[in-house]
Amino acid sequence: MLPPALAVCGRRIFWPFAPRVGDDAKTGRAWGAVAQRVSRRPWVPLVGGLALLGVFAGGLAGASVGLTQVEKFRVASESATGLTVLGEHFPAGEAQPMIVIGDTAAAEALAGAVEDVPGVLRVSTTGESTDGALARLMVVGEPAPGTPESLDLVSAVREAAASVPEADAVVGGPVAADLDAREGNQRDLQLLVPLVLAVSLLVLIVLLRSLVAPVLLLLVNILSAVAAIGAGTWLSRVLFGWDALDLQVPLLSFLFLVALGIDYTIFLVHRARVEARTVGTRQGMVRALTATGGVITSAGVVLAAVFAALGLLPLVTLGQIGLIVGIGVLVDTFVVRTLVVPAIFAIVGDRMWWPGKSGADESTTDRGAQRPHGGEYEDAAVDTSPAAS
Repeated sequence: MLPPALAVCGRRIFWPFAPRVGDDAKTGRAWGAVAQRVSRRPWVPLVGGLALLGVFAGGLAGASVGLTQVEKFRVASESATGLTVLGEHFPAGEAQPMIVIGDTAAAEALAGAVEDVPGVLRVSTTGESTDGALARLMVVGEPAPGTPESLDLVSAVREAAASVPEADAVVGGPVAADLDAREGNQRDLQLLVPLVLAVSLLVLIVLLRSLVAPVLLLLVNILSAVAAIGAGTWLSRVLFGWDALDLQVPLLSFLFLVALGIDYTIFLVHRARVEARTVGTRQGMVRALTATGGVITSAGVVLAAVFAALGLLPLVTLGQIGLIVGIGVLVDTFVVRTLVVPAIFAIVGDRMWWPGKSGADESTTDRGAQRPHGGEYEDAAVDTSPAAS
């Protein structure tokens, strides 16, 4: 709907700063100056940017994943208060006992095996199935639900139940479901992360018709995402007292950050490839940053603000995702896209497009067809002389 709306309204839609034909472009000059400085001395911003990302990634040291039931709320809640009071006056495991289902004929042996597990306080039979074939046992443990000790106890109870093969028992309950969720998240992380990265790499290869540029850009995006998660994890501990990340936070944050990073990469690098056909790779990146810097920065700031709003919600999970993604978008906008990527292009030069043709080798037909004339990046205050590239 946007193109028809622009066609109907014309330049009036940009009132009171409606552009006129023949006006000199006044935008992008600050970004052009930054791009020129990065292009002239690329090692300084590259080393500095990578060092900053490395420091941010160091925030993952000592990080843990998984919140207890009490830790999942950012503000006071009646359910969390109830669990705290229960743990102060009764065995903490009373709040969420384990449920064991097994054959009725072996229920006595099953109860004895489970009761012998260290950390189990009580095992009681609470009922049978309607046909009498299955018995239900309630197992109360000593550790508080959601703690590492409670998860270890679930594993120990499952091993004890498996030692009575004739019972054919299964162990469930909220704490057991928590353990299964952690294992499921780990499997999802190992499956989805390589899959997303492979799809992103394929898209970049097809779009840029190169192997070098997509690999380098994907590596930078991975480092940027890991740095954002590390910085968010550290700030969560120091500023908000969240000692661990919730189960879904690492995976969801990584997927958001990689997707957004690749999105901004495409905006910048595809423009650099088009410009490289006339002025070479180094100056092509200068022109690309000059033209897209304001757009990418504006989009990044708005997106970071939107994700930061998640911190106002009562669930810690949403607050952590908002914090990490907000930091990641800002880092990607002001460090990666402004300093690191242009510096890499300045150092590698036309070899970025290998095995495709370098910018200087593109046909003049493609140049004329794809490079607009009279745009703001033609008028931008950048040096396009051969000596600069």
